[in-house]
Amino acid sequence: MTDEVEAKKDMRLSADITLDFPFDKDGKTYSSLTMRRPKTKDSLKAAKFKGHDADKGILLLADLCNVSPDVIAELDEIDAMKLGAQLDAFRGGQSS
Repeated sequence: MTDEVEAKKDMRLSADITLDFPFDKDGKTYSSLTMRRPKTKDSLKAAKFKGHDADKGILLLADLCNVSPDVIAELDEIDAMKLGAQLDAFRGGQSS
């Protein structure tokens, strides 16, 4: 693996995640997403969102990948799990 989740603790500022299941949304093809490191304000924003926990997760991943929540919602679950694993790696191997 190169830029994908390599270890439980990831100190990079961002990571490129190659999607196993690329897709088209609103005329754009998504074959990879770049996720930046989360900041406390990102987690607070998601926590304040009124809705289901899954919706909060979608909002957080969308913010970190600089895409709309609709793009995250279109991900295959395998790819969504890859994003979740990268988020956990940025957090030092601890999920929230």
